[in-house]
Amino acid sequence: MHDIRAIRENPSAFDAALSRRGLAPQSPAILGLDEARRERIHAAETAQAEQNRASKDAGAARASGNDAEFERLRALIAEQKARIGQMGDEAKALDQQLQDLLLTIPNLPYDDVPTGRDEADNVEIRRVGAPRNFAFAPREHYQLPAARDMDFETGAKLSGARFVVLRGAMARLHRALAQFMLDTHVEDHALTEAITPVLVREEMMVGTGQLPKFGEDSYQTTNGWWLIPTAEVTLTNFVNGDTVDEASLPRRYVAHTQCFRSEAGSAGRDTAGMLRQHQFEKVEMVSITTPDQSEAEHARMTACAEAILARLGLPFRTVVLCTGDMGAGARRTHDIEVWLPGQNTYREISSVSTCGDYQARRMNARFRPDNGGKPQFLHTLNGSGLAVGRTLIAVLENGQEQDGSVTLPAALHPYLRGKTRITAEGALA
Repeated sequence: MHDIRAIRENPSAFDAALSRRGLAPQSPAILGLDEARRERIHAAETAQAEQNRASKDAGAARASGNDAEFERLRALIAEQKARIGQMGDEAKALDQQLQDLLLTIPNLPYDDVPTGRDEADNVEIRRVGAPRNFAFAPREHYQLPAARDMDFETGAKLSGARFVVLRGAMARLHRALAQFMLDTHVEDHALTEAITPVLVREEMMVGTGQLPKFGEDSYQTTNGWWLIPTAEVTLTNFVNGDTVDEASLPRRYVAHTQCFRSEAGSAGRDTAGMLRQHQFEKVEMVSITTPDQSEAEHARMTACAEAILARLGLPFRTVVLCTGDMGAGARRTHDIEVWLPGQNTYREISSVSTCGDYQARRMNARFRPDNGGKPQFLHTLNGSGLAVGRTLIAVLENGQEQDGSVTLPAALHPYLRGKTRITAEGALA
């Protein structure tokens, strides 16, 4: 959501920022609705003032016995009352149109975000770890003998395309990865762990920006609940409608949840293996801060996500997304991409975004400054820490051996009771 006052004060800057996302000017439509709404409000206030004067004069006319004047004023009062009601209804309808329009307009990118059309225009910030030199042609995760219990056929039988069943070592490794991520974020990064619902009310999806524009990307139940595409929805909405004390900030949360995405518009993309599923698990981080903390918090959250990959010994790079590749709710996004030798490329495993006050305005979430000033809108940030399934893929592909087995990262050994590898027969050893 955008600040209408800021748009009124500098519509050209608003349109210029949106043009970097490839959008046509939006301020004419916004300000047109805003002006019409304000005109109706002014007309209603003028009519109310006239009604008040007529009421006072009618009382005086009645007291003086001037019946003709009293009747004239009474008719005027009735006319103004009807006018007030009409103008109020029109203002309300225009305000709803304005709010509906503002809810569909994406966030404004920060000035330091590179302008571009797609992922080809993203800018690399750093690389950590060198891809391993294999003495053989590395395979993709679903081709590995060690991953034989990654069962796409049964997943398709149960639910259709883009579902998977994990059994045996695959299920245990997946669970170990999630637990390792949670422990690292809670114990080393001081995040507060939460267990949240995966079904939410519609206003929660509106609050974080999944609705109204991107409803086709998510699933809705027959009774109106929405299945969360990420725990960003639940964790961020902890402060929906609240005004919190500045002293309680920043609030840093982490949750491990199932996530559900329809993958609308992704037909034909990443159809093989586990890269793009309708149901998957993710460890999500959310920070809720004051405006002056959000820049440092974005860097901190990016480092938290990078630390997971570093401890697993997985090569990765971090990029800042260009304006054309960035999500609608973000002002800046860092994508962390892990090296997948089976594909011979880096693939996204985490997106860490700072949203400014965009989500807080939608949620009406504020904080009381310590100095006692007027409540201000919070800033919100979110990031994957990490996508569990994609991390599983990276561990398998980077640890693969020529005989079809997989050597596992040392950081996971304690979570697997000392097991250090998956044999070519698919057993932990």
